[in-house]
Amino acid sequence: MTDLSALLQPDKGQAATPLRLVDKKGFEDWLKAQPEQARRAAEAQGFKGEGYQLAILPEERDGWSAALGVANVAELSPWCLAKAAETLPEGTYRLASGGPGPAVLGWLLGQYRFDRYRKKAEPKGPRVLLTDDPARIEDTVLVAASTFLVRDLVNVPAGDLGPAELEAAAREVADACGAKLVIVSGKALEDGYPMVAAVGAAAVPARAPRLITLDWGDQRHPKIALVGKGVCFDSGGLDLKPASGMRLMKKDMGGAAHALALARLVMKANLPVRLKLLIPAVENAVSAAAFRPGDILRSRQGLTVEIGNTDAEGRLILADALADAAADKPELILDFATLTGAARVALGPDLPALFANDDLLANDLLAAGTAASDPLWRMPLWKPYEEMLSSDVADLGNVSEAPMAGAVTAALFLQKFVPEGTPWAHFDTFAWRSSAKPGRPKGGEALGLRAAWEVLRARYPR
Repeated sequence: MTDLSALLQPDKGQAATPLRLVDKKGFEDWLKAQPEQARRAAEAQGFKGEGYQLAILPEERDGWSAALGVANVAELSPWCLAKAAETLPEGTYRLASGGPGPAVLGWLLGQYRFDRYRKKAEPKGPRVLLTDDPARIEDTVLVAASTFLVRDLVNVPAGDLGPAELEAAAREVADACGAKLVIVSGKALEDGYPMVAAVGAAAVPARAPRLITLDWGDQRHPKIALVGKGVCFDSGGLDLKPASGMRLMKKDMGGAAHALALARLVMKANLPVRLKLLIPAVENAVSAAAFRPGDILRSRQGLTVEIGNTDAEGRLILADALADAAADKPELILDFATLTGAARVALGPDLPALFANDDLLANDLLAAGTAASDPLWRMPLWKPYEEMLSSDVADLGNVSEAPMAGAVTAALFLQKFVPEGTPWAHFDTFAWRSSAKPGRPKGGEALGLRAAWEVLRARYPR
């Protein structure tokens, strides 16, 4: 992983190339104030102060500076320097006026590269930003590194990232943070987490299912639980997806990546909590051992579930993990999952659907998402729709026969495994970016991670 701490440094007056921020409303006045050489250079490059534009300008004495177009010079966003971080040459930079504020995050995220499978090219040197707010550096580096973790895990193809490799990634984080990692597999998984075992049965032995659990923190501190859907590849099972539907299913462990990254944030920041992370890791494959439409599975909690569709497997493995998380009586449970296409139809790729059984928690998450430029959209846990999950032969079905409200019924299914009175939020996230934006390349993406982190750090201050 890139050494992010080297890319953001306190400004101690060291030599640096100036970055001059310009917005459209101030562009004409700015241009008139420039020396003739700089004015001609800006005009030659078509620079008009529009967002993410960049122009290289000669300095009056020697050297050069860069003019950067931003939406609003007076109110910088986290992304306004990201394009510059992607395109500027190696070197050290500082804003010519004022400090970068929240834009330091985009500066770091703009330097993300996933080149594991590319022919090794000449590495591009680091672009270092100086900041007048050194207190912000540690937290920003921590968030950026955890975002890189999500992106890397989601971007690795399923052929190289199955349940065992997801376990290895969790072990690496646990070892780095002094956490205890426990793996439940084989007969113990079948007995204790029967729906996890059933979903992953078709991939045995090569990609055997497992429950990855991580424990960290002081027993005297408040308990919180994080749960992440770890379907390392989803063929749809016997209800096989079409080829187009399988194309991005390497990202179906995106919920696990988010939960692991959030756990890393909690531990690296040493929040005063007792943390439990649970990742049910499976591959939903096809074989004679695959679970079938019409099968009835018994859950860890004891409820029986009739399988209406084997492609609705994520909620099954999450249900067993949520039941385990709830047994410790935590004061908060958060789960992350690339759960439903219905959430994407409703909200598109950028907005994770947020479901919560607690209004205070939901409002905190929504406000944090807005403040951190990591927006969420709350969807209803509409109780009347529970009847859509009814079954004639089991306690409930895993899908609704009605072709509507798919994200809502999936969340209602999960809610069955969370005790009443335990604050819980469910993030139905895409974990993917279909087209690139500055600081946010095409591919795996952390969506909802920063919002959740801001709530945890506010609720459990160091």
